[in-house]
Amino acid sequence: MSQSLNPNGQHLFSHYPYWAECFGTAPFLPMSRAEMDQLGWDSCDVILVTGDAYVDHPSFGMAVMGRMLESQGFRVGIIAQPDWNNPDDFTALGKPNFYFGITAGNMDSMINRYTADLKVRSDDAYTPHGEPGKRPDRAVIVYSQKCREAYKDVPIVIGGIEASLRRIAQYDYWSDQVRRSVLIDSGADILLYGNAERAIVDLTHGLAQGRAIADMTDLRGTTIVRDATPAGWAEVDSTRIDWPGRIDAIPNPYEMKDTENMTCSTNGDATEGEDDDVMPIKIVPMPLHRRSDLDPEKTVIRLPSFEKVRNDSALYAHASRILHQESNPYNARPLIQKHGTKEIWVNPPPIPLETDEMDSVFGFQYQRVPHPSYGDAKIPAYEMIRFSVNIMRGCFGGCTFCSITEHEGRVIQSRSEESVIDEIEQIRDKVPGFTGTISDLGGPTANMYHLNCKSMDILKNCRRLSCVFPRICKNLKTDHSAT
Repeated sequence: MSQSLNPNGQHLFSHYPYWAECFGTAPFLPMSRAEMDQLGWDSCDVILVTGDAYVDHPSFGMAVMGRMLESQGFRVGIIAQPDWNNPDDFTALGKPNFYFGITAGNMDSMINRYTADLKVRSDDAYTPHGEPGKRPDRAVIVYSQKCREAYKDVPIVIGGIEASLRRIAQYDYWSDQVRRSVLIDSGADILLYGNAERAIVDLTHGLAQGRAIADMTDLRGTTIVRDATPAGWAEVDSTRIDWPGRIDAIPNPYEMKDTENMTCSTNGDATEGEDDDVMPIKIVPMPLHRRSDLDPEKTVIRLPSFEKVRNDSALYAHASRILHQESNPYNARPLIQKHGTKEIWVNPPPIPLETDEMDSVFGFQYQRVPHPSYGDAKIPAYEMIRFSVNIMRGCFGGCTFCSITEHEGRVIQSRSEESVIDEIEQIRDKVPGFTGTISDLGGPTANMYHLNCKSMDILKNCRRLSCVFPRICKNLKTDHSAT
């Protein structure tokens, strides 16, 4: 993608590096005070707490964020899979100068631990030897509480897939109820959602310049807690954009109306109307009146409150649809949702990375192996991807059963061919056991390398939830010649 895609004109590497740049690149981001001493550090500027084992590889979120901040001149330490019952684990690297960055890891901690039948899994692919039980349920909440107990005055920043998908009131499968935003439940100061390189860089440089985290309220890709809508902002009720209308019953796909005396029941006792209680939401688009009177830069959309969506499945579905409609970084508006006396404020999504920015993120000096403290232990998730190369981000599919679009957005971000070849050479030179075969080139979804909208003007105004459903958009580039 060209540089013009970024309307803010702020390149990911445009900040002047922090003074600690003089320490250079760490072989591995330190996980102990002894490693900090070897690097000559008296403290860490940022400490990342993660539910995964530390693998210094671009497929592991904490490694990407850590190396990203290191490239900006900050000293970053990692606390990987701490014992949440041992307070000493959260003070192992001392007090961070700026904040704790907390993630459950590459996977949601509940999905990581439980099957769809609510059975406890027998292994954890992101742990040495696949050992289960190394992270708590709802790890973002637990880790945040433990870091707050360790150092009450240190800001807490949460992110990763678990936090990203829980930025507003969300249905929790395991408790079968709608829970509050994880930002409220964790007591964190700010939530970074999606691919958060831009947000974490801007946030950290802001703190390094002496700004308070409470004053950084307008960072893209962030969610914060407010007491009320700021002065000068216009609120638009979400029901003026999409009205939750009449709910229709789902037709039974197995019903055979044209066949007499025949049922679909395995025991022959099917009864008519047994699926009548299945009631999907039907959304009726409703135009926003006097749209031209509102300044899009000062307009926020008010979602139904947590208390309302908790008790009304139609309003819950409506709020979820609005969240997806406001996912285009070029035309999305902030969202606000009341939780008791507090307001959850979701800023627009981050501007996608340009190709040269993506190349830089994947070009950091990753060791491409697990931290030496794990010895010869096998980490299954690493074993699976150690010879694979990630060439893109995002997904324009918008499938209802998948979280990729909600997390990474539907604008495809691709690396250059030179960057991909360079990573293959890094694998050749650094990864033990490489036999000359790359297992795969791809991304989080199907191969969408360099596939995007034909027109930037159309993309900036589009609110379509999927580029391929109910039919493939005529403006979508589908030429796979780049691969």
